Amino acid sequence: MNKSLIEDSLPDKFDIALLAALQQNASATHQQLGEAVHLSPSQVSRRIARLQASGIIQRTVVLLDPARIGLGVRAISYVTLARHGEDEGALFEREIAAFPEVLECFAVTGESDYILQIVAASLSDLSESVLRRLTRIKGVHSIRSNIVLQSIKSSTELPLGQLGRG
Repeated sequence: MNKSLIEDSLPDKFDIALLAALQQNASATHQQLGEAVHLSPSQVSRRIARLQASGIIQRTVVLLDPARIGLGVRAISYVTLARHGEDEGALFEREIAAFPEVLECFAVTGESDYILQIVAASLSDLSESVLRRLTRIKGVHSIRSNIVLQSIKSSTELPLGQLGRG
């Protein structure tokens, strides 16, 4: 990408304020956002379009409360593969993408190869429908799971302080 295009897409103080406001409430109108960040609704609209085009804003979503929709069990699972070749990892990643209960899957270094965040309706659902299916994926050597007892902090808001530096 052309350097001037990259520089043009770097967020300024208004973009940073707009991003913070959107992280708080993505359903706010352009009028409401403009009032919060001291811009006109048309300026808000243009800035949001630019932030989307640059990839800074990837998508807008609604966050649901898992417990209120019957998904009251959350687990963090650590998956280790039997071998560490490209084929085993690629196969696991393709298979895990088809698990709607797996909210996040991270390839990591350390004792495990992957860390998963999983939701389920009950412990038996977690055990039977999710973990049992995980063990059937070719190349999975072991799975260790921790059940979340209480969520102390859960956020989707990214810190934006580093954007103001530079």
